[in-house]
Amino acid sequence: SFGRAPYFLFYDTDKKQSDFIDNSAANSQGGAGIKAAQIIVDNNADVLITPRCGENAAEVLKAANISIYKSNDNSIEDNLKDFTEERLKLLTEIHSGFHGHGGR
Repeated sequence: SFGRAPYFLFYDTDKKQSDFIDNSAANSQGGAGIKAAQIIVDNNADVLITPRCGENAAEVLKAANISIYKSNDNSIEDNLKDFTEERLKLLTEIHSGFHGHGGR
């Protein structure tokens, strides 16, 4: 799940530079998705590429005008290539979250 990912890769499509940032929200007792979304917002991302996202996190991201795209099952490099070539689709299936289940 997005909120429990151990780290995030931030990629600058203009400069072709990447930077990994630890997800400090991953071990949160609750609200990991919201806290993780705030990390994305605080790092000035325009787009999030993820396999799935909970509704609370999605609301934070949408409020910051961050588009959410569904990743494919391939590598980070393949997902970035697919994104830049406009082959990824917007993530439309936002789940209700894993509230009270430790994100599992």
